[in-house]
Amino acid sequence: MMVPVRCFTCGSLIGDKFATFKTRVKLGEDPAKVLDELGIKRYCCRRMLISSVDVIDQVLPFYSKKTES
Repeated sequence: MMVPVRCFTCGSLIGDKFATFKTRVKLGEDPAKVLDELGIKRYCCRRMLISSVDVIDQVLPFYSKKTES
């Protein structure tokens, strides 16, 4: 998954926290509590982690490999 390294709005570093966030939420923890414990307080940064979606599976069917001539 391609997670942004920095928040698009404020530029805060968030990419290093995504794996921990995803793992803990998958284990059943409350996402708001996990974000608080990771120190992500700004709503713009919280949005970046909560709304990230793996789109590679949706893009691959449209990928066409360049052929060399």
